[in-house]
Amino acid sequence: MRIIVISDTHGNYNALSSVFLRNSDADWFIHLGDGERELDRFIIEHPEYTEKVLHAAGNCDAGSLSPGYVELPLLNGHKLFATHGHIFGVKGGLGRLRMCAASRDCDIVLYGHTHVRFSTFEDGTYIMNPGSASCPHDGTKPSFGTIDVSDAGVLVNIADV
Repeated sequence: MRIIVISDTHGNYNALSSVFLRNSDADWFIHLGDGERELDRFIIEHPEYTEKVLHAAGNCDAGSLSPGYVELPLLNGHKLFATHGHIFGVKGGLGRLRMCAASRDCDIVLYGHTHVRFSTFEDGTYIMNPGSASCPHDGTKPSFGTIDVSDAGVLVNIADV
């Protein structure tokens, strides 16, 4: 199972479209917020993606009807928790986010908001921020994430857009 994770596209339709179309065989696409307008446009133009796209509302997704976080059961008992991160104060640390995900038995945790790439495995939990696909704040290139879940385990990666 392959999951594509993108965040903080902030109006950059071309970045979102490029990542999604290059990875069209993915099982799921998760947008972590601050890009709902371009995500909606993409789905209108590519309705075949509708059933495999999830979105968590970001602080810049004004008027969004999307939830603040989403959960997704995966293969082999893994469970994913995805959020933009602002409601968990991720710019000040990951403690609240980790506690919330753990209380829901999620071992893969995704967040955005900071525009900074981050990936770790701690205490049995994978945590990833794919960075920003449009305007990174860490001096790196725009990026997105991939998660592969199989019988062999979980592989988390961050790639340049």
